[in-house]
Amino acid sequence: MAVHEHPHGSPRFHLPSLRRGRTATASGDAVSTLADAHTARAYAVASLRLLTGFVFLWAFLDKTFGFGYATPSGKGWIDGGSPTKGFLSGVAVGPMESTFHEWAGDTWADWLFMLGLLGVGIAVMAGVALRLAALAGTAMMALMWIAEWPPAKHLSDGTPSMSTNPFADYHVIYAVALIALAAVGAGATWGLGKVWAQLPVVRDHAWLR
Repeated sequence: MAVHEHPHGSPRFHLPSLRRGRTATASGDAVSTLADAHTARAYAVASLRLLTGFVFLWAFLDKTFGFGYATPSGKGWIDGGSPTKGFLSGVAVGPMESTFHEWAGDTWADWLFMLGLLGVGIAVMAGVALRLAALAGTAMMALMWIAEWPPAKHLSDGTPSMSTNPFADYHVIYAVALIALAAVGAGATWGLGKVWAQLPVVRDHAWLR
């Protein structure tokens, strides 16, 4: 009788499991992707912050020194010109038309307007006090929006207003950008937001962030 041996006790050969390695690799890739996306968002928001801040800072500089863009050379604030007279006296539509005419060229209006431009510009570019900057900047944009009054199709004298949109003009965009920057705390990347947030007075008063 032939005897057949069955290797019941012999070890079996197993292929190495790749599931665990694949899971670890996929997890690492997901973390890397999330990190890259976070970095991209941080850079995008920082770029928006710097550009928005420069809009306000440049307006201050041009109106102060008369670089020949919106303010003609020799007509700057340091030359005796008024930063508000030309714009406010030219308001020709809207519910505050007469009020703006009364404010045009007043010393308090000039100083308040220029300090607002300077303060918002520096704060936003530096990434500090973004909540205050958003509040001040939005108030300025709201007043300028009222001065131009986009809902009107015609000016007070009946001529076309040339408004292209009854609501969403660049003043609204700037205001929303300021609010968004403050809401996400956009001062950490390419800014002094982290240093600012560690100041004792800022830690104790969240509205200063």
